Amino acid sequence: MIHNIKKIIVDQKDFFETQKTKHISFRKEHLISLQKEVVKREGDVIKALYKDFKKSEYEVIITEISSLISELKRTISKLDSWGRPKKVWPVLINFPSSAKIYKEPYGRTLIISPWNYPYHLALLPLIGAIAAGNTVVLKPSELTPHTSGVIREIIEAVFDKKYVTVIEGGASVSEDLLDQRWDYIFFTGSVAVGKIVARAAANFLTPVTLELGGKSPCIIDETADIQLAAKRIVWGKFMNAGQTCIAPDYLLVNKRIKKKFIKYFKQELKVAYGENPENSNDFPRIINKKNWERLSEMLQGQTILAGGKTNKQKLYISPTLIDEPTLESTIMSEEIFGPLLPLISYTKEGKLNDIISHYEKPLSFYIFSTDKKFITKIMNKYSFGGGVVNDTIMHVANHNLPFGGVGESGMGSYHGKFGFDSFSHAKSVVTRYNWLDMSIRYAPYTGKLKRLRQLIGLM
Repeated sequence: MIHNIKKIIVDQKDFFETQKTKHISFRKEHLISLQKEVVKREGDVIKALYKDFKKSEYEVIITEISSLISELKRTISKLDSWGRPKKVWPVLINFPSSAKIYKEPYGRTLIISPWNYPYHLALLPLIGAIAAGNTVVLKPSELTPHTSGVIREIIEAVFDKKYVTVIEGGASVSEDLLDQRWDYIFFTGSVAVGKIVARAAANFLTPVTLELGGKSPCIIDETADIQLAAKRIVWGKFMNAGQTCIAPDYLLVNKRIKKKFIKYFKQELKVAYGENPENSNDFPRIINKKNWERLSEMLQGQTILAGGKTNKQKLYISPTLIDEPTLESTIMSEEIFGPLLPLISYTKEGKLNDIISHYEKPLSFYIFSTDKKFITKIMNKYSFGGGVVNDTIMHVANHNLPFGGVGESGMGSYHGKFGFDSFSHAKSVVTRYNWLDMSIRYAPYTGKLKRLRQLIGLM
């Protein structure tokens, strides 16, 4: 496997050096072909994701396919302007001159994608990498083999293997890939594996984007529209059975509205998934036995307000609301990444700070409130990747916003032009003109200091 990987890297290096990918028309041609193939294979993707973890057609369309097609259309239409050298103002000391920023591709890129949105999170960064003019080795998750197989078929139908190739396999394949030298690495996954990727990249000083996770808080204060908050939290948390990096990880509910919130939460849960979510066509399964066992362990010893049912044979865990767990409990010690939602009540703002500051900077942050001063204070006080006021997860839908983490929740960002920029090196070029050459910069410097100070604004 190592030998094959090394050959692929050499082949991609040779392909990149042909300069073909430097042409915007070449990139657009392949992005257009990719768009056609994505549309053509929609049915296969839907079937694959259902086989991998019982994901409904509706969720596949809204979370996996529609966003990809939108990203492709937008990238194709904007690529000429994104790829054009950008003029910037020259500085006086370089007079006469002009200055430009060129966006150039890094070269050979490695994209390692996760299992929770295996189609979307594999192809979305790929779009940015291709748009920026790179070659790509894509490593999809081995935990979703049906989806990974469709991805490989789509890529093989569109790209020469020397340009873009898919390598399937488990952790050992990822290790082999990370042992190689790349020009850029893009990883989406857990914090623990993100640290492994960062260490591997550091061996070659390879730049990286890390899209990780963390414990994303969700505050509901006494001024919130409680029923609407419950509805939007149920949707954002239990989509994909809670296996979403930006899902609310725990709730911080003002004690004055706690009972009312629980009442509405149960109502909205029933509306969304019925009396028994196990029978719902809209509620997926846990990805594998290992994750099912991890989540089941989190349930042990907790007070259940809603849900709490499990079925190991079917890898099912019901949407569950948990009452007042301690910060030392397993469920509050790590990112949940499943359909379990702890609720902690507060009376004073100081408790909010004690809890939120207990954890690393989260990927996402949510607050339900109509108190503008409180909202502004909270949004300014805490550091996080991205957030929403009076909703959950919807910041990811705006291509004009960068998506990414901070601190342990990740580094770098993408979506829209931000993806193109992440996979591009900003190369600065100054062009000097010859019709004037100021002698002040040249030795000997005797008698020039006063004039220099005037020129650069030190007098």
